[in-house]
Amino acid sequence: MSEKDFESAPWFHYRREGDVTLIELKLLRVEQLFNSLDPSPFHEKDLDREAEAYIVDSLRDLQPRTPVKLVVYLPAESMIEPEAKAAPDAIRHYFAYCHAATVRRLRLLLREGRTTLLLGLVFLFSCIALRQIFLRQPLTTFGGILNEGLLILGWVAMWRPVETLLYDWWPVRRLAHIYRQLATIDVELRSREQMPAARNQRQSSTVR
Repeated sequence: MSEKDFESAPWFHYRREGDVTLIELKLLRVEQLFNSLDPSPFHEKDLDREAEAYIVDSLRDLQPRTPVKLVVYLPAESMIEPEAKAAPDAIRHYFAYCHAATVRRLRLLLREGRTTLLLGLVFLFSCIALRQIFLRQPLTTFGGILNEGLLILGWVAMWRPVETLLYDWWPVRRLAHIYRQLATIDVELRSREQMPAARNQRQSSTVR
């Protein structure tokens, strides 16, 4: 990781070229973008976790539907390597896979939410029915505690499905949208000599 520089900044500090916002990476070799332990062919390799997190978090910073380009700066000699030429398609292939996996995860989450909602409602109605039966009898102290406990227990059983269907699925849906955008993102390789002068000077001490 020491030879990589993933810059992070608030969305309003990202450089722009016309209407396009740039997500920029500076590397010594394009292989640094990918998981070195993945034995898959180059165009099917997983991205490095830090690289993926940086790209995803950068896009999450931006407003939805913002036009974005991923720019990778490399030494001139690295840009002519076969891996460099294959990198844009490999990056998009990886994010397309992530999008499909996240969509499946979202479907399973919503299915689980619907199932737990049904179970929770059945349990809640069962608790209410038992409570009504107990209420027909003269209440003792224990009976009153039991009645209240049944009502509380029934509503507590609804907590998980309500949390899933109201809150848990939104972040997953947002992540799926991010991956979908990254699956078609424009990826451009540029020579490190093309980096803006101020940025190049600022980063020079961080890359060995």
